[in-house]
Amino acid sequence: MNKLGELRALFQEKLKNGIPHPPGRFDQRDLERLKDNKYLTRVLQHCLGKTDAAVNMLWSIMIWRCNVNAWDIRDTVRMDYVKEGLFFPRGRDVDGCLLFIIKWKLYNKGQKNVEDLKKVVVYWLERLEKEEDGRPITLFFDMDGCGMNNIEVEIVAYMISLLKSYYPNFINIIIIYQMPWIMSAGFRIIKGLLPARGVEKMKFVSKDTLKEFVAPEQALTCWGGKDNYIFEFVPENRSNLEPALKKVTFAEQGDNQHSLGEMLRITPNDTIVFKAENDDISGQFTITNMDESVVSFKIRTTSPEKFRVRPSSGVLPSGVSQTILIVVQPGFHLRTVTKDRFLVMSVQIPKDDISQKELSDIWQNSSGSKVDEYRLKCHFPEKSLPKNGNLADKSPEKSDSVTNALNNLQMNYEILHKQVNKLKIYQFMTLILTAIAVLLGYLVYKNTNEYEKYCERI
Repeated sequence: MNKLGELRALFQEKLKNGIPHPPGRFDQRDLERLKDNKYLTRVLQHCLGKTDAAVNMLWSIMIWRCNVNAWDIRDTVRMDYVKEGLFFPRGRDVDGCLLFIIKWKLYNKGQKNVEDLKKVVVYWLERLEKEEDGRPITLFFDMDGCGMNNIEVEIVAYMISLLKSYYPNFINIIIIYQMPWIMSAGFRIIKGLLPARGVEKMKFVSKDTLKEFVAPEQALTCWGGKDNYIFEFVPENRSNLEPALKKVTFAEQGDNQHSLGEMLRITPNDTIVFKAENDDISGQFTITNMDESVVSFKIRTTSPEKFRVRPSSGVLPSGVSQTILIVVQPGFHLRTVTKDRFLVMSVQIPKDDISQKELSDIWQNSSGSKVDEYRLKCHFPEKSLPKNGNLADKSPEKSDSVTNALNNLQMNYEILHKQVNKLKIYQFMTLILTAIAVLLGYLVYKNTNEYEKYCERI
């Protein structure tokens, strides 16, 4: 058996042991990729030919893609962010790989929701992976004219983690163009996130050395190249990018529509109202099994990183109800809650004491008419919003090492900035004192000359 066949067999064997919750099941479009030799070859190459590592990577990829709804990210991403031109593809490097450009000068820290920006990153990676048919791309960090407030290390770290874990063998090189010296410490942090092979791919270039990696014909004029391109968003041709199998998405259903199956009754039936209680922002709804059979349910959302859902899945005997509590995670802008949607899925099961493996098999083999789906939108009363629209983070001390390092870097930068300002003040005062000394010297000299002339006349 060759390595591709071995990889498929090992993955199928792992699949028999059940899929963890969440997501509880894999997207059929991802499972179809197991038939794609080119994709599996990318995974093996990414894992240096190690089959066991490739199986684990495939497993992680499918879990992550389900959790972030990667196939349908276009339906939840903020298109106004996409169309601003912070991220865009243009030109190719000397190896023929597409440049994915991040123009950091267009970003100002604190003006955009970081979680929404992460979705923009996923949107572009998904789109480029399909448009380039899996061929490697080159990340191009355009740092020209940037300061500390023009780059979000959290976003850079997120991009690196995605490319490291979920987009196999998808990077040719990483070009960092015209990096200001003040950002050196930040990129040392980024280097620490990369494996040795990844560090070798990082290329720090200036306007003079860019031609080693990007030909002048492919470089933008602002880099000293010949391409006078100005960003304008061009929508993707979705019919060419989507596989034949199409999953139902939240956006395809109207806000007031949901599957009126006989399994569950949802109360309220189409809207989750969020309200502030103590330090939490939460909403809830109740599901009741109206079927004669035992029912298994699952709950999905367009923004899994934004909400804590308890319980997110379960089993309901006939006539039994379950209240679902949804809590908004700290740090998210509450006005974006109304853009999110929840999906309740249910399927009949033979008994309520079913094993986890049997339950996973039922969900995996259930589709179409076997699964009832109910869609709910979100509402947060405007009068209940905090003044800044944000839910404060109750845990100011973050454990994330990258965030801590960035905070330290920012603090050191501010200290340095204050010291430079003090130095400027001292220089200005020295200049004034020097001018006064020169003026006094001149006056003394002038008075001395006049006194000598007076003495000569006498």
